[in-house]
Amino acid sequence: MSEKRTVVKWWWVWDFDKEEEWLNEMALQGWALCAVNWIRYTFEKTEPGEYTVRTEMRVPDADYVGFLNETGAEFVGRCFQWIYVRKKTEDGPFELLSDIDSRIAHLERICRILSVFGFANLAIGIANSVNGFRFGWINVACATLLMYALGRIQGKKEALERERLVHE
Repeated sequence: MSEKRTVVKWWWVWDFDKEEEWLNEMALQGWALCAVNWIRYTFEKTEPGEYTVRTEMRVPDADYVGFLNETGAEFVGRCFQWIYVRKKTEDGPFELLSDIDSRIAHLERICRILSVFGFANLAIGIANSVNGFRFGWINVACATLLMYALGRIQGKKEALERERLVHE
């Protein structure tokens, strides 16, 4: 039986790139991601640097998972709409978002989700406050946090768009 380790760690959506860096640092230390569940990450002991881990926000349909398997990548799991994939490092470079346009499209997907949940929380919070529900402020606070996240992701997207203009 292989040695396993579980780590509970919180990430903000705008730090998804830092989460991926951390997962790869763990892999470099010989702990490869083998399961994920919200804020709980399970790692298995492997050779240091044996795997490269990538994350992406997308719905993991069967065609996409099949495509990943054909490339030698392993679908590790998902958390909400985030997917976690690993691939043996010896197989060469591994990127899910390999160019500026795919990274911009990824950030646009994140922005759409944040916008929907942000505006929904704002509407619910205002409606609850108007109707005398004491805890409507919770939804307004959630909306504020989601809009902050939207701003951070939008900033990353705009930086990539400027970078794309430089390379054109």
